[in-house]
Amino acid sequence: MAELDQEFPSPHTHGAASDELHAGELADDEGDDSEGGDELYEHHRIQANRKQELLRLDKFLLLRIPKTSRTRIQNAILAGAVQVNSQAVKSNYRVKPLDIITVTLPEPPREFKVMPEPMDLDIRYEDPELLLVNKPAGLVVHPAFGHWQGTLVNGLAHHLANLPTGRNGEVRPGLVHRIDKDTSGLLVIGKSEYAMTYLSNQFFHHTIERTYLALVWGVPAEAQGTISTNIGRSIKDRKVQAVFPFEGEYGRTAVTHYKVLQAFGQVALVQCNLETGRTHQIRVHMKHIGHPLFGDATYGGDRVVYGQRTGAYKAFAEKALALLPRQALHAKSLGFEHPISREFMQFEAELPADFADVLKMWEEHAAAPAPS
Repeated sequence: MAELDQEFPSPHTHGAASDELHAGELADDEGDDSEGGDELYEHHRIQANRKQELLRLDKFLLLRIPKTSRTRIQNAILAGAVQVNSQAVKSNYRVKPLDIITVTLPEPPREFKVMPEPMDLDIRYEDPELLLVNKPAGLVVHPAFGHWQGTLVNGLAHHLANLPTGRNGEVRPGLVHRIDKDTSGLLVIGKSEYAMTYLSNQFFHHTIERTYLALVWGVPAEAQGTISTNIGRSIKDRKVQAVFPFEGEYGRTAVTHYKVLQAFGQVALVQCNLETGRTHQIRVHMKHIGHPLFGDATYGGDRVVYGQRTGAYKAFAEKALALLPRQALHAKSLGFEHPISREFMQFEAELPADFADVLKMWEEHAAAPAPS
């Protein structure tokens, strides 16, 4: 059996690469589209041992880099972020003795430290173990490249004296899940390491009850259904997520249950319940069945998708889009078992004003008599 390789630190190397190789996926990943500059920074330099057996590059890195996955490594290789002996190679390259593998990325490695910042938090519940907050749209949840300050975690660090670091040493201050920057709604925060672990296990075993409200373009043919696919970073555009065959080798299993609550002709209000929590899951799944979220620029919902592209209707639809210049998605409810009392707790948050106003516009539009 080959001996373990040594990892040689370079002047730029700062430890594990789980959050460097991908966007730091949690239950509901932020998936921000922050872009770095032209300069590349070396995050890892690994030299194969003299007795290294021939092994695929992706498998080699999977064994050597902690807290990552083969899919994430393959994405990095496809993007040219991984080189062997200063040459770009494919995932099926066979690592040989004394090969030098480097991982370079646009953002510099950074020692992570959360800076507390005063922030008005809409706290819906708090006790010694956990806190429930209603996040407004536009607020980034977790500090990351391009968003080191002004995030929800910075506000939580100010509100809480001792914010737990995360599971197994991972830097996820208080978080057991998160939602996209431009999605509003409920988040549960663990105030102790024990609470984080207990809540995280519920997410892992899919016992958390999560309900989202989404305004989508068009009306799904089936009033309710289940969307089961794999979701992973797009091969064509790594800034977005894409659908892949269910239980295939690429991406991770994603299951969304949906139900049409109201239909307004060209749009519909849909309830979505997550069985899994993948990056942009609802947004990707609804686009996959032909009904992108209203206002979602990333997945094609920021234009008139259904209905006439000219005349009064087009003007009305564009006015509605201008009123809600983001994806119409709201994390309405959360249900979970309390870490200490074991009581099942259920919370709900009302629609934010911009979402509610656009919904009212479509209701009135649908109820108006057709022009004679």
